Amino acid sequence: MERRFSKHYSLAEARELLPQLRIWLPQLQRLRRSLASYEQSTQERLQDGENFGGGKVHQWVRNLAAFKDLIEEFDRREIQVKDLDRGLVDFPAMHGGREVFLCWEMGEDDIKHWHDIDSGYAGREEL
Repeated sequence: MERRFSKHYSLAEARELLPQLRIWLPQLQRLRRSLASYEQSTQERLQDGENFGGGKVHQWVRNLAAFKDLIEEFDRREIQVKDLDRGLVDFPAMHGGREVFLCWEMGEDDIKHWHDIDSGYAGREEL
């Protein structure tokens, strides 16, 4: 059976990352809101051909870089952000000899669910 992921988390390994995820996910949510707000406030001005810059543009660039850096951290660890608004993430794992995801949602105190790679959140089962 071909494996899709090179990293497979044990439950203990995934649990060790929860404190960091509780920091990273709210940071990603804030950065995304900031980027969306900036884009919304400047879209009409850009369409009109207005040229502008300054502190607001520099902050946008810093926010974009910070967002990209955090997303790359998830990618590097092969942790999948499934729904940023909900803070829903999946950790590749092995269960019963097959690849699955350990599933965690921000606000949950622990990782208590898993699901098949292709079934998604609807297929969550208790560990």
